[in-house]
Parts: sequence; structure tokens; C-alpha cells
Amino acid sequence: MSRAADRLKVVLSHLDRPRAHVVACSTSAQSVSYHQPHTFRYTLDNDVLSPEQRLSYEENGFILIKNLVSEEDIDKFRAEFERICRREVQIPGLLVMRDIAIAKSEFVQDEKAVSKLQDFQEDPELFHYCSLPQILKYVECFTGPNIMAMHTMLINKPPDAGKKTSRHPMHQDLHYFPFRPADRIVCAWTAMELVDRRNGCLVVLPGTHHGTLKEHDYPEWEGGVNKMYHGVRDYSPDHPRVHLEMEKGDTVFFHPLLIHGSGMNQTQGFRKAISCHYASAECYYIDVNGTTQENIAKEVKEITTRKYAMDTITFQDTWALRGRLVQGERTSL
Repeated sequence: MSRAADRLKVVLSHLDRPRAHVVACSTSAQSVSYHQPHTFRYTLDNDVLSPEQRLSYEENGFILIKNLVSEEDIDKFRAEFERICRREVQIPGLLVMRDIAIAKSEFVQDEKAVSKLQDFQEDPELFHYCSLPQILKYVECFTGPNIMAMHTMLINKPPDAGKKTSRHPMHQDLHYFPFRPADRIVCAWTAMELVDRRNGCLVVLPGTHHGTLKEHDYPEWEGGVNKMYHGVRDYSPDHPRVHLEMEKGDTVFFHPLLIHGSGMNQTQGFRKAISCHYASAECYYIDVNGTTQENIAKEVKEITTRKYAMDTITFQDTWALRGRLVQGERTSL
């Protein structure tokens, strides 16, 4: 047999192999593989997240992106926070929350410390955070292109007064939300300064987003607990936990079923972070009557009734009024 015939025989033998044995090699062109692809539930296909980042979020329920928000932007957010604390500006719908045990404010004498600004969607300076392109670029990986900003907060964890009230109990954010599906909701949480274990960084229980929404209520803490700081009733204290120590501008994105909380602020300074919960505009509202969310719905309704003198507004209405479109089209929410 000639050398050419031998070569032809080798080529034919390769072509006759079963398809399962054919594996494409990586080239500059698009790679082809006959292997069954990994099924992604929590992240969407785009070119923003690396394969490693997608897998990490799928498995753990959070990813941390370093140095995402500029120092210039954060300093603007801080300056606006100070103006609000000094009552130099009045923002419609803004809820100013104060720590039950902290009598000393940062900026205003004889005022209890502001521990949180909630619902700043009518403040253009703070709401600029929610529409930052570098934030929305990552948010779209979880929500898709039509994005609603649903819940806004600037958290100002005060130095603990010795009663441990600066803690935030372990909880799932979905407890507060009457819209679904959970997998198309994500939180962006940005450190406005160094955040570590000493001043009460976030602590997360990786993988708990694979579970279901648990029952929440006020924890029975000796020093008391701040308003609407509900905690998970039953989670394993032995579950592995991760303390998310972050630098100014670092941003963590996490799933609304991820169990998380924060410890005491054991320093003399205030620890600040800014956050927004986003949802796909294709999400829909649900009826929480008869569910574990009934208690928070009742509490929110009571606050709304007192604030606006309206007793006909529903739990779902309060979210529809706060939601703002930040990208794409408002198709449902």
C-alpha cells in the first residue's frame, strides 16, 4: 500500500469515529463543543461576567467587584447625606431612620444619629448611584435589559452604644418584596469607606440563595432592635460564613434569598454604604396574605397610613410608587 493510501486510511478512520469523541479545539474563531453546557439559573448570557464569576454567583449567591464606583461619586453621595442630616434639603418620600440607642448625631447637635436613609428615589444626587453605567452593566447580568430600581438605601451604621443595636440580624431581602421571580432581583451594595469586621461589614452565608424564603420576625435581643430589622427565624449557626471586607468603591451584588446581616460597629466612626435593589421590569406582584411576609406587609401599611393619611394603599402599591425605570422599558412593575 502506498504512503498516500496509508494517510487516507488514517483520515477515514478519524471521520468514522462516533460523534461523542469529537472535541473542538479553542481557536481565534468561535469555539464549538459537543459537551452538555452548564445550566445557569441565576445569571444571564452576556459578555460582562467571566465564566468564573458566573459560576461563583450560581454557587454562592454573590460576587464582589473591586473599585467599581469612583471616589468622586461617593464623595458626592456623602455630601448629600450630610445636607439631609442637617435638614438643608427636603426630599419627598424619604424615610430617615434613627438608631434606637444612639443619642449622638454626626452632623446635628442634640439629634439622635441617622442610621439609614431609605427611599431616596426623589433625590437626584443620591439616585444617580442607581443609574451609574458601571453598576447597570453588572445588574443586567441578573435582571436582563429592562431594569427597575425598586429599593434605595444609604446605610450609616453608628458606633455601638454598648447595647449591640448597631447589628443587623441575619435576613433575606426577599422578605420585604412582594414581587417575583426572585432570580431576577439583585442588590448592589457599595462601600462608601473602608468596611471591615471592626466597623460591622456584611456577613453572608454562601449558597443559602438555593433555599426558600424563611420566616422572619424581630429577634429577641436584650438591647432592642431597630424598626423593620426583621431576622430569619431558623438558620443553622454552623453554616459557613464569609465576612465581606471592602474598600471604598467596592461593590457586592447578591441574590435576595442570600442570608446575610452585619455585626456591631466597634469603632468610634460611622460606617457608610449605599445600595439599590433592582428587579427586571418583567417581574410581577404577588399577594402575600397568608404567607410568611404578612407581618412585614402589615408593618409597612401601618407606616404608610400614618405618613400619608391613606388607609387604602396596599403593600404592592407602596412598591409600585417607589419603583423607577433606570434602563429599557417598564413592561410590568
